[in-house]
Amino acid sequence: MNGLARLRWQCRRGAKELDFLLLRYLDSGYLEADDEEKALFVELLALEDDELIGILLGELDVDAAAMKSLVGKIRAG
Repeated sequence: MNGLARLRWQCRRGAKELDFLLLRYLDSGYLEADDEEKALFVELLALEDDELIGILLGELDVDAAAMKSLVGKIRAG
């Protein structure tokens, strides 16, 4: 399984909201992202579903400015 296929598999979380947001970013923003943003996306995918959905839906905040930027891009699509 190549890197992009592995990420696509990790984006499938079982919650429609998460699947939609993550796969939409993977298909559009990830391919154009720099290495730092790609690494941050992989870091996001490592989070537990409840924490990840809280961050992406705005219920939980992240500290790092770069991560906030990425979350904003994922939300905006």
